[in-house]
Amino acid sequence: MTATLAMSVMSAQTAHAQSGAGADKLVRQISVEVIDTAKADKAIQDGDIGRILALVETKVMPHVNFEVMTRSAVGPKWREASAEQRGKLQAEFKTLLVRVYSGALSQVRDQTVEVTKTLPVQGSTQVVVQTEVRGKGEAIKLDYRLDKAAADTAWKIIDVNVGGLWLVQNYRSQFATELGKGGIDGLIKTLIERNKSAAKS
Repeated sequence: MTATLAMSVMSAQTAHAQSGAGADKLVRQISVEVIDTAKADKAIQDGDIGRILALVETKVMPHVNFEVMTRSAVGPKWREASAEQRGKLQAEFKTLLVRVYSGALSQVRDQTVEVTKTLPVQGSTQVVVQTEVRGKGEAIKLDYRLDKAAADTAWKIIDVNVGGLWLVQNYRSQFATELGKGGIDGLIKTLIERNKSAAKS
């Protein structure tokens, strides 16, 4: 019985590791399209934030699971939020993440992106696709955590690691502080103010 169970687990892990091939293909496709578009668009090269945001919105965001990302960042308090509050949290968190990602993209000049490794996340249906943005100077690590609920669903990005920092994990600690001070509504208010401030800069 134990041997059979072990074989089943090993088979499942092997199948999951192999299934990561679709995830790295998706990340490579997104990266190439974004980088190539950024390099060919003079407005983006000149720092036009509107064009950068539009590029991220059309090329990257359709492949992101914002509900999972927001739920992970908010933590246990997510269960206490109403449907309306959850919608507001997702919308504001999406705006925040788009601007963070766009800020990194605004630095793109003659770089290329290489997928270096795809690793299954132990005990889950997730994989981490590791990439490097290479150009002049030191390469920048940009990793993606992806998941899919079932074999017939598409891979979705649920976290991004920029230069060694996982964004969702980083925001979780920040959000915990705001939730402790003002609850769900306090966090929503803080996100709205932060996004308004970023839009003016």
